Amino acid sequence: MQITILGGAGFLGRKVAAQLTHDGSLAGQKITSLTLFDLAAPLPPAGAPFPVHSVAGDIVDLPDDAIPPGTDVVFHLAAVVSAAAEADYELGRRVNLRGTDALVDACRRLSSAPGARPPRVVFTSSVASFSGGQSAVLADDARQVPANSYGTQKAAAELILADASRRCFLDAVSIRLPTITVRPGRPNKAASSFLSSIIREPLLGLSAELPVPAHFAAWIASPRRAVDWLLHAAALDTSAIGESAGDSGATALDRGINAPGISATVAQMLAALEVVKPGASALVRPVADPDIAAIVGTWPAAFAPVRAQRLGFAPHESLVDLVRAFIADDLEATRRERGLPD
Repeated sequence: MQITILGGAGFLGRKVAAQLTHDGSLAGQKITSLTLFDLAAPLPPAGAPFPVHSVAGDIVDLPDDAIPPGTDVVFHLAAVVSAAAEADYELGRRVNLRGTDALVDACRRLSSAPGARPPRVVFTSSVASFSGGQSAVLADDARQVPANSYGTQKAAAELILADASRRCFLDAVSIRLPTITVRPGRPNKAASSFLSSIIREPLLGLSAELPVPAHFAAWIASPRRAVDWLLHAAALDTSAIGESAGDSGATALDRGINAPGISATVAQMLAALEVVKPGASALVRPVADPDIAAIVGTWPAAFAPVRAQRLGFAPHESLVDLVRAFIADDLEATRRERGLPD
């Protein structure tokens, strides 16, 4: 099995690559090669039992060797994140939409070869493609009505990939990821970055700013669980995901899946931090940020992901386990990356 990860230098791309290296197989098939693509050539995971090719380039002008002939699975993780896409409209559209177009074009060329099968494409969409705010608990059939450019671009990319799947250029599964918490490394330009900072920074002995009230609730997921879901989506039998009918009576497979995250308030997250490291939450201080609050305030606080559960996506762990997972998986690497003392 040949696999490509677009966005292979990002933290989720690195984690997916590491898990594939550990497992050596996907969907019961031995992995024969892995291609990692990003703006700069990603570092290959250590100890891979198969060839790993690192490719650098612009996703809009996707190099042929980013998705080579014979590719079976593409993880499409490359994106400009929420606040950055809101601040730079052109960049967000370029990467999040035109980059997806380039992926479709590449898969279309591959699938047109004699005997070729359309590659499975696992796309990281987002809960930012929905609205509803703090009072919402969205069912699987809720409409995507985004209130920010990032969410709009993700929803549009889902439709592009669904249509390309209908035309048999590729076989997409779009996972609408919750806010991933706790992200390793440094704060990024995502509007939701504070949801990681309020856990990560105190565990590093650093202060963190909280731009929303303590009662603010978010739909979140750990990196461990996100990786599990992405790998499960890569192996999923898409004939089981169900159809949706249009006004004409024609049907198409519903490619978008709301991942089974967990709804938590900031106060509950800080309480979990206190269980694991007493006194750490004192390093979090309220600093109102109306711009951030305006973006994340439109996102739904909870979902009822019945369909994902039926399709075998793993349920989420507790908040305390989420904090402990970051300590076990990423705390020391984050400390080293940021040059912080032990």
